[in-house]
Amino acid sequence: MVRSTTGLKVFWRKHGTGYLFMLPFLILFFIFVVIPVFTALGISFTNYNMLQQPRWLGLTNYKLLFMDDDIFLIALKNTIIFACITGTMGYIMSFLAAWVINLLKFRNVFALAFYAPSITSGVAMSVIWLVFFSGDRYGYLNYFLIRLGIIGEPILWNRDPRYILGVIIFVSIWMSMGTGFLVFLAGLQNVPREYYEAGAIDGISNKLQELWFITLPLLKPQLLFGALNSIVSSFGVFDIAVQIAGMPSPNYAGHTIVAHLYDYAFIRFQMGYASAVAMVLFLITFLLGRVVFRLLRSDY
Repeated sequence: MVRSTTGLKVFWRKHGTGYLFMLPFLILFFIFVVIPVFTALGISFTNYNMLQQPRWLGLTNYKLLFMDDDIFLIALKNTIIFACITGTMGYIMSFLAAWVINLLKFRNVFALAFYAPSITSGVAMSVIWLVFFSGDRYGYLNYFLIRLGIIGEPILWNRDPRYILGVIIFVSIWMSMGTGFLVFLAGLQNVPREYYEAGAIDGISNKLQELWFITLPLLKPQLLFGALNSIVSSFGVFDIAVQIAGMPSPNYAGHTIVAHLYDYAFIRFQMGYASAVAMVLFLITFLLGRVVFRLLRSDY
């Protein structure tokens, strides 16, 4: 008992200051993240409309979600397609842009140009892109395609179910070079030049070899952060899809999981069912995050 108390005192003397600095964050994290997640988990097993007391249903909400809710399955398919394309392409393009810009002389100017779209709200950017994808002859894309003779009549880009998801993906990729891009750029600028000089002595002769053998292994923390950020943002798409295609979109072509959650939570006020949708989305992002963490974790 005395040895245990002595060890605790030594541990507190060595690490106590650090834990005290972490305490405000831990308190806020527990209040605004941990408690809401477990609260949503509990509500997902109930029938709750915010006016009456929750009524226990067990796994009924999850059964309805996967076996009876065809719209949710459409939203799940749309979200997975969107995440696979937007998350992957946005991640790769953000890194390649950061890598190329880091080699340029006026990197700060180019970095601002690439980062600027991400600091503008998705609603504002969607309104701007609606002019580009307008379904009449005055929409920029229809105008140029008609002038070039590619199409004979305007295409309803944000009303035709065949094109809605593609338009949402295009706009989202254009806006995806945000935090991840800056993290990659900062990581590239902090790689010591001595590593490249040592690599040149060992036979590395071009930029691609430097990228593969030196840069990527040293940027694993930044690559991990960028991957997790891409997963969360791509699976959480909502405002861009709603602004471009409306809610609900024609034939639910642009319907996403978050839009489905919003529909049941804040329009129908079926909080139990909406919480079940939220827990499914949480589980998907959590499992993908764990896979990415295992692939990109640093071993040093």
